[in-house]
Amino acid sequence: MGLREQKKERTRRHIADTAWVLIADHGFGRITVAEIARAADVSEATVFNYFATKEDLFFFRLDEYGERLVRGVADRPAGEGVTAAFRRLLLSQGGLIQQLDSDDEQALDRLRTVNRVVTESLTLQGREQISLTRTAELLAAALGGVTAEERLTARVVAHGLVAVQRALILQAREAALADPIPAGLADRLARSAVDAFALLEQGFGDYGVQAPGR
Repeated sequence: MGLREQKKERTRRHIADTAWVLIADHGFGRITVAEIARAADVSEATVFNYFATKEDLFFFRLDEYGERLVRGVADRPAGEGVTAAFRRLLLSQGGLIQQLDSDDEQALDRLRTVNRVVTESLTLQGREQISLTRTAELLAAALGGVTAEERLTARVVAHGLVAVQRALILQAREAALADPIPAGLADRLARSAVDAFALLEQGFGDYGVQAPGR
C-alpha cells in the first residue's frame, strides 16, 4: 500500500472511530453526519467520500471483520476444509470470541454500549443484517463453482457458516445487556461456537478441502 493509500485508510478509520464514539455516547438518532465531520475535523463531503451512510460508519468494523474472515477462508492451507477454517478464524486471537474477555472491564463496557445502541435502533439492526449477508455472499463468491449446482452449494455453505457468527452475535448481545454481564462470557461463547460448528460439520463434512500443492 502506497503512502497515499495509507493516508486515506488512516482518514477512513479516524472518521469511523469518531462516529462510533459519538453514536455510542449519544445514540444513533441524535448524532448527525455534520457533527461527526466536525468532531473528526473533516468536511461533511469528506465523510461521504468514504462512507455512503451513517449506518456504514457505525458498522465499519463489522464489515471489515467480515472481509478478513473471507480472505482467511480463501487462503486456508491445504487439507483444511471451509468449515474448519471459518471456525479457526472466528475463535482465533483478535476474532469475535477473543475480543469478549470478561476480565477486561473496558472491553465489556464497549460491548454493552455498542449492543445497547444497536438494540435501540431498528435501522442499525437492519444494517447489521446487511453486513452479515454481505459477508456470506463474499464468502460464497470466494468458494466459487462452475455449475449452478456448485454455486448453490457454495452459497448454502457460506450462509450456514455466517449463521453461526450471527447467532453468536445475538447470544453475546443478550449477555451484554444483562445486569451484571455473566462471568466467563468469552468461554461460554467459545463453547457455543464449538457446538454450533459440530452441527454444521455433520452436514458439510470435508467440503472445500484444498488439494495439496494447489
